[in-house]
Amino acid sequence: MATTTNTTGALRSTAQIPLRPTVEPVVEADGFASDTRNGRIPLGLPRPTVPGGQFAASAFEGEAVPFQVTAFREGHDIIGVHLRLVSPSGIESLHRLSPLGDGFDRWRVLVAPREQGMWRFRFEAFGDDFATWEHAADVKIAAGVDGPLMRESGALLFERAAADKTRPAAERRALIDAAAALRAASEDEAALAIVRDPFLAQVFAARPLQSLLTIGEWLELRVERERAGVGAWYEFFPRSEGARRLKDGTIKSGTFRSAKNRLPAVAAMGFDVLYLPPIHPIGTLNRKGPNNTLTAGPADPGSPWAIGSAAGGHDAVHPDLGTLADFRAFVRAAAAEGLEVAIDLALQAAPDHPWVTEHPEWFTTLPDGTIAYAENPPKKYQDIYPLNFDNDPVGIRAEMLRIVRHWIAQGVKIFRVDNPHTKPLQFWEWLIATVNADHPDVVFLAEAFTRPAPLKALAYSGFQQSYSYFTWRNTKAELEEFLTWISDETADFMRPNLFVNTPDILTEYLQYGGRPAYRIRAALAATGGASYGVYAGYELYENVARPGSEENIDNEKYEYKIRDWAAAEAAGDSLAPFLTALNAIRRAHPALRQLRGLSIHWSDDDAVLVFSKHLPAGVSPDGGADTIIVVANVDPHSMRQTMVHIDSSVFGIPRGHDFEVEDLLTGAHWTWNQDNFVRLDAFAEPVHILHVKGTR
Repeated sequence: MATTTNTTGALRSTAQIPLRPTVEPVVEADGFASDTRNGRIPLGLPRPTVPGGQFAASAFEGEAVPFQVTAFREGHDIIGVHLRLVSPSGIESLHRLSPLGDGFDRWRVLVAPREQGMWRFRFEAFGDDFATWEHAADVKIAAGVDGPLMRESGALLFERAAADKTRPAAERRALIDAAAALRAASEDEAALAIVRDPFLAQVFAARPLQSLLTIGEWLELRVERERAGVGAWYEFFPRSEGARRLKDGTIKSGTFRSAKNRLPAVAAMGFDVLYLPPIHPIGTLNRKGPNNTLTAGPADPGSPWAIGSAAGGHDAVHPDLGTLADFRAFVRAAAAEGLEVAIDLALQAAPDHPWVTEHPEWFTTLPDGTIAYAENPPKKYQDIYPLNFDNDPVGIRAEMLRIVRHWIAQGVKIFRVDNPHTKPLQFWEWLIATVNADHPDVVFLAEAFTRPAPLKALAYSGFQQSYSYFTWRNTKAELEEFLTWISDETADFMRPNLFVNTPDILTEYLQYGGRPAYRIRAALAATGGASYGVYAGYELYENVARPGSEENIDNEKYEYKIRDWAAAEAAGDSLAPFLTALNAIRRAHPALRQLRGLSIHWSDDDAVLVFSKHLPAGVSPDGGADTIIVVANVDPHSMRQTMVHIDSSVFGIPRGHDFEVEDLLTGAHWTWNQDNFVRLDAFAEPVHILHVKGTR
């Protein structure tokens, strides 16, 4: 098979190696691979992979993916490890892994795939004959041991390499000359000069002299579009945008046309995705009133998640919002502002949804003849019937696929899926694979506030993103554990979206932490993950809860919310400028648009969290390195001053060396080292976002 190397188009790598014009079939060393589990050089624990091996690992375009494997051999001979990558278009490339040097025989290389589709990869381990000789010769000749033997061994290696006619002619001549010079070297110093010749080291680094070649299994990596893994999300209810109070005290709904007026402000804050809760007709039977009360007045709009009425079901828009044509115009207007519209895919029905009479088999009928409504104890949703996916799996699959395709035709490519863990996992695997086969750019976000096993399984099965436990991780210890989990343990298959709040969730941290809590949580979400989101009203510090709940009082799920954005900003009483700054920092720094590359550092205070995100040179779009250090006081009630301790070696600066940092929020500059004093006042500047500008 013809092979090429593509360093600027399909991928970027920190250690890419030219390939030979052709690659011949490889036979395992000594022919033993067929009857033993271990190859001649053992290879194990490959990454990226999904536990169990049933599904492909995933990444997004431009993500710096760490390809890692454990490899070792008996004795002291030196080995090398290559990664062989094949892009969806058939471009093959070879990348040299480096040992991590952690005592666990782990090898790694970072590669940033830039072509969407299914990639194949495998690891190849080999005896590095030149490196083994070079090390032995350097030690022995310098010690006056076995000098003639080392010189002759080296000369034979050079001649063996020169016999490879795929090497350039000039390189082959240089190797023959080096062999002759090594044999002729009568003094140890002359021989050591050849052993330590940087030209020879470069020749054999680019094309190692291999033996005992051992080939791992082919594995797969699904690479999806960048928005599948990176983005700043903003959620609003279109019915509230442009809503107005009438003389009789009732409120007239906003429309898609009036909601367009809010788009420039959302775009100006730097958000990428605008997420709309369900936009469909809302049921009238058992409609909920304000604050989830069981009775609704004639002017109460009800919960958008109670989908379906005489006006239509999941393929219709609420008449108060406008028409399908109005929705398409809204999507186009958002795109003109640089915003992509995501809509809710909530597979459930109000009691008066057309499905209830047309397809009663799609629901669960109780012994008393009634249909079971949705529950999430102690919460009850009398206005919603959950679907039963087992009575008519063929029919229900066809209908759900039709609905998704319908909204794709209206210009939607992102679906936030409501409560996916309450539907069969098998269904999601089928639906997402079927949709992505025809529309690979479509992204599904799982609203999976659930146990670890189903949360991970939804990601295995195809969901490109997921809600996560971030919302409830508030202390330094909790956040350290969480950030390590998402950036390493689950990063091969799960992409968390760190929403700071939702219409359903107003945590105690936000209820009682005051305005500092809102700044702290936004900063952590924007820097800790590659995707994060806020629900409208966050800018206004809306933090009054319905008694005994984690929800906002006068919850927008059940009523209109009229907000005076302009007045808040004019009074300097809005978080919008801070959110704008965070999103501008994210766009300027590719390290913050990566899920991986995060390292936890230390502080002497249990309330001061310290982490860095690092993107090495050679894998970002511009090829440069980028490093950010985040230092956050996670106690919203106090001022903290402490020492923080930075292991700068994780971003390429030896420990003990000075380096320059700039606070991207304030513009302040400091010279830092491994130990640094910080003072973070929750009421003034609770967070440093520091750009490492280089050594001093």
